[in-house]
Amino acid sequence: MLVLQRALSLQVRRKGVSEACLRGQGKLIMRPDDANVAGNVHGGTILKMIEEAGAIISTRHCNSQNGERCVAALARVERTDFLSPMCIGEVAHVSAEITYTSKHSVEVQVHVMSENILTGTKKLTNKATLWYVPLSLKNVDKVLEVPPIVYSRQELEEEGRKRYEAQKLQRMETTWRNGDMVQPVANPEPNTVSYSQSSLIHLVGPSDCTLHGFVHGGVTMKLMDEVAGIVAARHCKTNIVTASVDAINFHDKIRKEMAMSALKPSVSMKVNADWSSLAASSPSLDA
Repeated sequence: MLVLQRALSLQVRRKGVSEACLRGQGKLIMRPDDANVAGNVHGGTILKMIEEAGAIISTRHCNSQNGERCVAALARVERTDFLSPMCIGEVAHVSAEITYTSKHSVEVQVHVMSENILTGTKKLTNKATLWYVPLSLKNVDKVLEVPPIVYSRQELEEEGRKRYEAQKLQRMETTWRNGDMVQPVANPEPNTVSYSQSSLIHLVGPSDCTLHGFVHGGVTMKLMDEVAGIVAARHCKTNIVTASVDAINFHDKIRKEMAMSALKPSVSMKVNADWSSLAASSPSLDA
């Protein structure tokens, strides 16, 4: 009898913090509870895998030198496109690498491949860029310094600095939208913005949290994808899958045993009835 253990195990291969790119890889078989009724893996499930990969590799890097111990917290996810659907029974290959570090932040790029283990066929399903900040285990409000990496070429560092400055500017430009929310409307007309409103409430448990007792960014993104999927499916009245997620910023922490609510006030689709997109704005990275 063949037993497949459901686990995402990332092994970082590195020669030291002077390595230009620190890498990690993991594999996970997709099960029915990861997918919708059509057998397509939920976008939120993939986003959660991506965030876990980034959190592991960035936390390991930030603790690679002697000093105060920390956990890397997700601060931002750049726009993420879903290039191809993943199905039940396929194996997700998640690879992550650190591509840039500033004084207080880490840029991680993650690729996801799906493999049909019957035919051996592989295809790229996702590419994502995430930013993390190291928070002290002793004081969650204290952001620690990130061990620097040495780049194989000067251009890599310069390009990384430009990406860092660009995302920082974009985050500042969208801060004014924080707190905006469409209020529910009683008995809304069909096919209106108010009619499409949906919300989910999730009680945060220990399995949702980091060592600090705060919710993983991947858990938050999965909840966001679920409520967006409900809205899109209700509007389209057919099967939908996530096609794209706009940049997401994480501004505040959510503690264990708190109730987390996700509200999607309107439908925002990228392509017809078969695809939906999730747009969100949200924290700040230290310079």
